[in-house]
Amino acid sequence: MTRLRPDTLHRLPYRRLAGLLSLAIICLPLSAAADDQVKLSPAEARNLGVQVTHPVSSRTDKTLPYPAQIVIPTPQLWVVSAPVAGMVTNLAVARGDRVNAGQPLVTLESPSFVSLQRDYLHAVAQEALANQQLKRNADLFEGKAVPQRVLETSQTEARQASIAVAERRQMLHLSGLSDEAIARLTNEAAISATLTVNAPQAASVVDIPVSPGQRLEQSAPLVKLARLSPLWAEIAIPASNIRAIKAGAKVEIEGYATPGRVILISETTDAATQTILVRAEIPNSGELHPGQTAAVRINFLSAGESAWEIPYSGLVRRGEQTSVFVAIEGGFRLIPVTLLAEDQDHVVVSAPITDTDEVAIGGISALRGILARLGTGQ
Repeated sequence: MTRLRPDTLHRLPYRRLAGLLSLAIICLPLSAAADDQVKLSPAEARNLGVQVTHPVSSRTDKTLPYPAQIVIPTPQLWVVSAPVAGMVTNLAVARGDRVNAGQPLVTLESPSFVSLQRDYLHAVAQEALANQQLKRNADLFEGKAVPQRVLETSQTEARQASIAVAERRQMLHLSGLSDEAIARLTNEAAISATLTVNAPQAASVVDIPVSPGQRLEQSAPLVKLARLSPLWAEIAIPASNIRAIKAGAKVEIEGYATPGRVILISETTDAATQTILVRAEIPNSGELHPGQTAAVRINFLSAGESAWEIPYSGLVRRGEQTSVFVAIEGGFRLIPVTLLAEDQDHVVVSAPITDTDEVAIGGISALRGILARLGTGQ
């Protein structure tokens, strides 16, 4: 077989060169063993355009960076609503403020609130009257001045009056009045048209959808509050990479010192993007902000083998199997690998290789063609 020097190949027309390369693939003294080994000399590899590189150790078994969206966990997000219909007269907080439990948020003027107080005071008065009537009838019954039926009627009326007071008291509680404020109303009977809505617990203000002077119906949203630690990082992982990620895996956000962990791997795939949602919980000391995007790396678990990053062009796919061609003495061997992560330029694989090995990243089609011709590959 005639062997052409590299400088001679450069001077040949393209079609003739392609024909010679095809002939070389057919005529080279090659062989393949059961372990997908190709016998190939360095000169023959160069003629076939085979290029190699050394694998780079991946960062402590972490995936390639994935974009993530920082969001507020839904259990830590709630809306403070208007307890009664009325008009907003004052806003005591602004977006981004941190508030404590019981801190005033919004002041309302409400005719409905006036009605609630009036109804409560009326129920209290009715209860007092019913109790007085019960005491009088009880004394008369002991003196046998009234029948038992009259006493039982008074007991029922007193019980109903007590229930009415409890109901009206609960309505005032729902409107935001404390026990101390209700006791003061009971003693002083001072009805107010102004109601202050307070924060139910310590949180941060994330949205205020109302303005002073605005009239609202009952249950209209006033202020949106949230606890901002921990936060969630929602990551869209390509479906082909999801097998390397497990619940509980460590998650690191680039530029942020505190790691988190994977708490959810969705069971569904987004049909449009072919990605799967992975959610991580991240403790937040104030450096992360809801709505921001970040790059994250997720720890994966390999079966006692190291993780290596190589160019995407070096990955050989045969059905669902992935492999790489690794240089050996006298040729190349196709070694199965586990795909852990990939992007458009690189892949991270778990494989029994080292950083001193040479992995083919060019001429892959020629090597696969040899294996196919010999019946040991596709």
